[in-house]
Amino acid sequence: RWLIIILLLATVIDSAVRMYRPFKENEKKLALFALITMHTQLLIGLVLYFISPNMQGFFAKGGIMKDSVARFFVVEHLLGMVLAAVIITVGYSKAKKQAESWAKHKFLFYHYLFALLIILFSIPWPFRQAGANLGWF
Repeated sequence: RWLIIILLLATVIDSAVRMYRPFKENEKKLALFALITMHTQLLIGLVLYFISPNMQGFFAKGGIMKDSVARFFVVEHLLGMVLAAVIITVGYSKAKKQAESWAKHKFLFYHYLFALLIILFSIPWPFRQAGANLGWF
């Protein structure tokens, strides 16, 4: 989670700072690396979603929507991360097709920022009930 947060934050800051400057190859690589990292993280998460003993326990116990921790992991976390991956993919694809540099920066900035916010709300942080026993790393 830390790598994707750092990459998205770096891309958002870079796009905000260079909004009206020419779009350079290293900025494209930063956005692409964030996209690839997000997709890799999503694939790992989907595999864990189906084979994790914790998830199997949530499914076996039932009453997922009544239990806030189970609902977070089974529904909210999954939907948030999939939505963030879709937004990053759309943002990168739209930015790639733009002719003007400022438009590329604008698409990357808004899409990656929105995805970053969704990811930050979808992470089971230690200060939340869902992540109380998970720790920071």
